Amino acid sequence: MKIVADQNIPFVAEAFAGIGEVVAVPAASINAKLVRDAEILLTRSTVRVGPALLEGSRVRFVATATIGIDHLDLDWLKSHNIACASAPGSNADSVALWFASALLELAARKEIDLSSLRIGIVGVGNVGSRVERIGRALAKSSSYYPLRCDPPRERVEGGDFVTLERILAECDLVTMHVPLYRDGADRTFHLIDEVALAKMRPSALLFNASRGEVIDCAALVGRLTSGKLRAVLDVFEREPAPDPTLIAACALATPHIAGHSLDGKLNGTKMIYTATCKFLGVKPTWKPNLERLESMTGDLLEVLGKVYRISEDDAALRRIVAQPDSGKLFREYREHYPVHRELAGVEIETSDPTAAAVLKALGADVTKNL
Repeated sequence: MKIVADQNIPFVAEAFAGIGEVVAVPAASINAKLVRDAEILLTRSTVRVGPALLEGSRVRFVATATIGIDHLDLDWLKSHNIACASAPGSNADSVALWFASALLELAARKEIDLSSLRIGIVGVGNVGSRVERIGRALAKSSSYYPLRCDPPRERVEGGDFVTLERILAECDLVTMHVPLYRDGADRTFHLIDEVALAKMRPSALLFNASRGEVIDCAALVGRLTSGKLRAVLDVFEREPAPDPTLIAACALATPHIAGHSLDGKLNGTKMIYTATCKFLGVKPTWKPNLERLESMTGDLLEVLGKVYRISEDDAALRRIVAQPDSGKLFREYREHYPVHRELAGVEIETSDPTAAAVLKALGADVTKNL
């Protein structure tokens, strides 16, 4: 059985060796000719999967090691009896770490006061729920707890969700954690457009680590350059060559790597491996072994800095977009991204109650307050 895989999926050859012949190549090399005689395709979000790639092939199962599935033509796959799987929640802790690191970096620059920050979360799924825990940990009282907007969840669960309009009007920071839907009742394409941007509070912060098309980036540039808003972005329209003017205007900008921790990527590999075994009716035998991080001590900024520094990715992206071959460099940076880890399960000692609460929200095992 031939398995074509994006070589940027960690341990993919090792994990799937017991299932078939693994052909691991760069994402840019996955084409119709290569997959024609394959039965399984393993991808990430940079590969568009539909008729142009799979028409006439033997592929009968597609798995993407990512949360998002907007790069999969689900209707076409279903109509051709091609099963598919994804990795929802696999890198949620990684994105939460990116979010916390951005907050701490801006606080260190004295651009925000964390003690009085009111956060609005749009999309309260795997990532948004973790961001909510971080916001609650930072809030100086319950009246500063994050506001939550998630119409699909609200329809099913009810509860204390609010409208997007209320979040835009009342929050100092609005953070996007939604899937990309171009149509339908829950359409998120350009959810934050010129009208929505105009409703935000003066000098408010807009975070986006979901999909670039969720925000009308052309409209955002105008708001940022006029000083009416600030933004922290990990995703952009026109990837892999985002607008240099937009990058320059951001408070922080990173090259679509918020979910790129080694732990998060490995979770994605495990999830698509398990899904593939289930599809084939075989027993999973691969058990990854990732070295556990040693215990840590220190304040919140010190601890986060030991595993991830958002300033390094911000500087890298600014260098990339200044080059004439920025699209190529953007892709290469993501494909060869430096290893960084998460805090989930790491034992940490701290004397700061707020730091302890935030670290617990990031999955750390805070065993002692000195």
